[in-house]
Amino acid sequence: MKQITLFIILFLIWMAFSFSLETANILSGVFAALLTTLIFSNRFLTSWQKFYNPVRYFWLIIYIIIFIWECIKANIDVAYRVLSPRMPIKPGIVKVHSSLKTDIARVILANSITMTPGTITVDIIDSDLYIHWIYVKSDDPEYYTKKIIGRFETLLKRIFE
Repeated sequence: MKQITLFIILFLIWMAFSFSLETANILSGVFAALLTTLIFSNRFLTSWQKFYNPVRYFWLIIYIIIFIWECIKANIDVAYRVLSPRMPIKPGIVKVHSSLKTDIARVILANSITMTPGTITVDIIDSDLYIHWIYVKSDDPEYYTKKIIGRFETLLKRIFE
C-alpha cells in the first residue's frame, strides 16, 4: 500500500506540473512515477495512512490562505522599509523554538518562513530555527516564536501530526 500511495502522489505531482492530458504526457507520468516508486519506495512514507485523511487537506487549504495573507503583509512591510527615506531596518538573527515533531513539518515551516519577505531561515538545529529577520525589535525568543511561527506551527501540527 505504501508503494501505491507514493505512486499516486508522484503521478499527481507530474500531472499538476505538466498540466496536459495528452496520451504521451500521461504515459510519461506513469513511467516516471513508477520508476521513482520502485527506486525510492523504501525511503519515504513511513506512515502512509495519514495521506488518506481528508481533514488534513482542509487544514492545508487554510494554511495556504493564511500563508498568502502573511506574505501580503510582509510584502507591504518590506516595501515600506525600502521606500522609507530613513530605511528603518535593524537586521539580525533570532532563535525560535518549534514544537513540531516531524522533519517534514519543520522543513515546510522553515520554507514558509523563507518565502515570506523579510525573513530567511538560516539553520535548523533540533527543534530550534535560526531566522535572519529584517527588523529585530526585542531580545525575547518567546516574542519571536509567537510572531514568526505561531500561526504556521499550529496549522502544520494539524496537517502533519
